[in-house]
Amino acid sequence: MKKSEGGFVAVFMTAPDAEAAAVIGERAVEEGLAACCNIIPAVKSIYMWKGRLCKEEEALVVFKTRGDMFGRLKTRLKELHSYEVPEIIAVDIKDGLKEYLDWIDENTAIRRAT
Repeated sequence: MKKSEGGFVAVFMTAPDAEAAAVIGERAVEEGLAACCNIIPAVKSIYMWKGRLCKEEEALVVFKTRGDMFGRLKTRLKELHSYEVPEIIAVDIKDGLKEYLDWIDENTAIRRAT
């Protein structure tokens, strides 16, 4: 890994649909909170919410960012999200192609919102 002290993380977030996922993803990348995101447009989510079983179609977004950016990214995703309690979880990237990790490092810097 390059110069990032906190390493790198993949951040998983679900959204109500691919359109909402794209809006949130574009903002996070434009603002430099993530180097990129991948949107998987259709996942079936089954979960308990307020005592009842829910089955919903959602979109899954995977962001790649530096570990030290996760707190800021998490705060921004929560601000942009329509859910009361959105799924926002980070998984450490143990290793990866050095050039790709360098690219993440170079493309994650907070920028003014456009």
